[in-house]
Amino acid sequence: MAVDQELQEKVKEMRTIEQNLQNVLLQKQAFQLEVNETKNAEEELKKTSGEVFRVLGQIMIKSNKTELEKELKEKKQLIDLRLKALEKQETTLTATLEKLRNDVLEKMK
Repeated sequence: MAVDQELQEKVKEMRTIEQNLQNVLLQKQAFQLEVNETKNAEEELKKTSGEVFRVLGQIMIKSNKTELEKELKEKKQLIDLRLKALEKQETTLTATLEKLRNDVLEKMK
């Protein structure tokens, strides 16, 4: 009886961790898309020799190219930091999930 209860708790914990892992993966994917968009913006900005504009909501505002380059670089660095944190979280959750799976399989034998 106690083994069944313990097994149920571990399965419940596995489900929670799987949901957390799924959320982390979705966040990671969103940040990777944002990094790609930022890289593309940086590349386009390098090609530009004339006036540059930034999009804010539904309007475009004339901007300073140097400032915009700096902001894009800072944004990319911030996103990279967030991605590294998510990757650490993903690694931890994956390891925990694997350990729980092994425990559950062992108890089921």
